[in-house]
Amino acid sequence: MPDRTTRASRPLSAARSFALVLLTGVIAVAGCARESGEPTAAPRPAPEPAAMVDADEHSFAQPGKVAIDDLALDLALDFDARTLAGTATYTLQWKDDAATRLVLDTRELTVERVEGQAGDAWQPLEFSLAEADPVLGRKLVIETPQRNAKVRVTYRTAPGASGLQWLTPEMTEGKQLPFMFSQSQQIHARSWVPLQDTPQVRYTYSARVRTRPDVMVLMSADNDPQAARDGDYAFSMPQRIPSYLMAIAAGDLVFKPISARSGVWAEPSMVDRAVAEFADTEKMIAATEALYGPYRWERYDLLVLPPSFPFGGMENPRLSFITPTVIVGDKSLVSLIAHELAHSWSGNLVTFSSARHGWLNEGMTSYVENRIVESLYGEEFSDMEWVIARDALKRDIVDMPEATQALAIRPGTPVDADDALSQVSYDKGAWFLQFLEERFGREVFDPFLRGYFDHFAFQSIPTETFLAYAKEHLFDPNPGKVTDAEIEQWIYGAGIPADAPQVLSPRLGIVDSARLGWRGSKQLPPTSITGPWTTQEWLHFLEGMPETLPVEDLAQLDTAYAFTGTANGEIAMRWYPLAIRSGYTPAMEAAAAFIERIGRRKLIIPVYEALVTTEPGLALARASFERARPGYHPITTASVEKVIAEAKSAPAPATAPDAEPAPGDAADSATGDAPTMPTDPASPPAG
Repeated sequence: MPDRTTRASRPLSAARSFALVLLTGVIAVAGCARESGEPTAAPRPAPEPAAMVDADEHSFAQPGKVAIDDLALDLALDFDARTLAGTATYTLQWKDDAATRLVLDTRELTVERVEGQAGDAWQPLEFSLAEADPVLGRKLVIETPQRNAKVRVTYRTAPGASGLQWLTPEMTEGKQLPFMFSQSQQIHARSWVPLQDTPQVRYTYSARVRTRPDVMVLMSADNDPQAARDGDYAFSMPQRIPSYLMAIAAGDLVFKPISARSGVWAEPSMVDRAVAEFADTEKMIAATEALYGPYRWERYDLLVLPPSFPFGGMENPRLSFITPTVIVGDKSLVSLIAHELAHSWSGNLVTFSSARHGWLNEGMTSYVENRIVESLYGEEFSDMEWVIARDALKRDIVDMPEATQALAIRPGTPVDADDALSQVSYDKGAWFLQFLEERFGREVFDPFLRGYFDHFAFQSIPTETFLAYAKEHLFDPNPGKVTDAEIEQWIYGAGIPADAPQVLSPRLGIVDSARLGWRGSKQLPPTSITGPWTTQEWLHFLEGMPETLPVEDLAQLDTAYAFTGTANGEIAMRWYPLAIRSGYTPAMEAAAAFIERIGRRKLIIPVYEALVTTEPGLALARASFERARPGYHPITTASVEKVIAEAKSAPAPATAPDAEPAPGDAADSATGDAPTMPTDPASPPAG
């Protein structure tokens, strides 16, 4: 989905209030159904979900009254019109005996007609679309006085649908055929299917998609590696998913296997490089199964998208969407694959009930990701990942509003759907789970987490239900390990708790010494030190720099390490802002080319933010944006527009930043050469 201070103790009443929260959650757990098997047949009644204690403010749906049990799509995919058009047929589960209407979420959809099934016939149903909300879209209210078992909506999408991106052949890797892909998280599925667009509703689905015969269509469903291109494709997803995991893509796509149950879909010119980069995928699946139980989605394939994809990856079940920016030839960035795979347990299998509980998806996934990395590549590499993530969180959390520094955001605090999954969700969430691991030991915590995934499989839950389960299965059976006040502070408190476990990385300590020595003496560290550095070490090297440096220092670094023009996006997103803030003009052209070529928000927004702080930079940002806009995803476009608009409304920026002088610390003298990235297949991932 989406691509990481300590506060004073709360009053004594916190423990008492936390105990009441746990009691509420225990009642919720008592009513939970357990679904541990893998559905393989026709849709069946949904399990009773864990009781919801929060409303989803990002949806108009009323799942407590009626819920979608199964969705059947029949769509025509038109590249020329840039639309999907056809029907969505819902099998409904009526829950409230008094309910006589179905409320769906839509955004910029044209609804042509709505029908309800009555026996063997379909009869028109009255419907209305409310005025558009700028964030939520339009509420579709369907009158269903007969409480129809099935309802069918005929509709078409808008060419600018926020959840779809349409690319001309020139915007693709192969430049032969057009491309289209979806990005439904958080609330963009409603822009291409009228849905109960909330994670509180899980459903099975099937689809028939017809389009031009020279493109391959894929969905987050049972894609056939042997499927032939013929313009008419059928899909089935027998496992229940929430709407944000609905996905579709179409383009010049071919398949190559990694293992019997995993492989890569990509454009022909990219597929071999992707298979080589992601060769450890099957090992990752096996490592996660050993920790947390069987993989329940049958296949795990990867779809490499064009560079305009706005995120690093998207955990669409059975088919993770992956940015090509992690394919750098040395496996140094493939922890992204570990992260998206981990979602198959944390997020896809057990899902947050609303964006307020984002840590249940992303924090738990970041923790599982690190366990996968440790299992495959060793503890010292996973420790570097911990340190890099936590250093970034500690830098950024102090500027966040206190209310959004909490893992579970309390009702009443505004939450932006697209920005809800912040560094707090990812890295404070993972930190909390490592805190529990440290207190209880892996011999206790690993079976607990595996049991959690099994108990809540194919359900969506809030934080309170997790806490109730933890109280029953972890806290109470192991008394004296944690206190109510500690858990309260982690979940609902601001900042990083004082008892947060610390991780040290000797390898990053060497990087700190090398950086400090260079800044004091202007002598680059010897290649015997920098030669073996992986991406993690180079990121730490750059992240430890001051806001600005003298241009002669940047020139020295650039000459030695060729940062300008790097193919590694993680390095680029750190180097170019530093160069721009420091007035290092030799990097400006390459920085502009980088943000025009790449659409991944995480990588380009820091560059735009640095550019707009000066008048020349703002002009360059505007010009680059206008050139790049046709290839950007709507989500990226909105983010860049916001950065530029805020710069225009701010006080006039200076023409150039002042460089910060280097400290006078002494260090060993040496010369440096360009960094050598790891090429060993067992090299650790980063980022």
